[in-house]
Amino acid sequence: MAETLSFPVPSALGSLDAYISAANRFPLLTDVEEKDFAQRFRDQGDVEAARALVLSHLRLVIAVARGYLGYGLPHADLIQEGNVGLMKAVKRFDPDRGVRLVSFAIHWIKAEIHEYILRNWRLVKIATTKAQRKLFFNLRSMKTRLSTLSEDEVRVVAKQLGVKPEEVVEMETRIGGGDVSLEATGDDEDERFAPIAYLADLRDEPSQALERKQMARLQDQGLKTALAKLDNRSRHIVERRWLTDGEASTLHELAAEHGVSAERIRQIEAKAMQKMKGHLAAAM
Repeated sequence: MAETLSFPVPSALGSLDAYISAANRFPLLTDVEEKDFAQRFRDQGDVEAARALVLSHLRLVIAVARGYLGYGLPHADLIQEGNVGLMKAVKRFDPDRGVRLVSFAIHWIKAEIHEYILRNWRLVKIATTKAQRKLFFNLRSMKTRLSTLSEDEVRVVAKQLGVKPEEVVEMETRIGGGDVSLEATGDDEDERFAPIAYLADLRDEPSQALERKQMARLQDQGLKTALAKLDNRSRHIVERRWLTDGEASTLHELAAEHGVSAERIRQIEAKAMQKMKGHLAAAM
């Protein structure tokens, strides 16, 4: 059985350089050690095992966070948010799925960093849909120069990212635009009419609240309808995998229960989810 790693916790150190140096000293886990720690955490709630998994992957968070320095946010803050994603990944990691934690965790790390950037890079969010987020995080790296994209370059970027050319132009304009102060910054008469004077939060406005409540009701009803259209086995698998109040069942657990392979359960789950998406899209 693998022993718990014993190193000083990097967060207790001083500078960012000291943190990075300490994090890089944690040894990488072998496949056997990683699986043992993951099973101990999942089956016994062993917090020290979870700690070992997190500490051994801190260098991964640092490497991923370094790729987002171009957005002008502190490296330490990016690492901190990435660490949150790492801890979420460790909590949800299933050692029986046959993948290493590094492959599973990198998606959670990036997702948490993405959310942080979108919350803080501009006062007003500039990417609110999945397509816009993809465009936002890829446009900067795809630009070969600092000047505005030409029409040909816009078409190339739009084709590669699967969006419309006008969306590329709009996103480039929004990314390149300067920040606008919400409050007046000087004595000039025009500057006194700053956005803070006329912007209002409409989230608690009655019609908006009613619309949100109606949308939630439609989504709930749509989910019930979509589930009802599945056969009993598919519905049972979806409910046990995604809609349980407790811990979700693994593919292997459901495979043993239904007398089929884990791969067959995965196929049934994927097909059922695709059917449900179709029913939900038609209902909305």
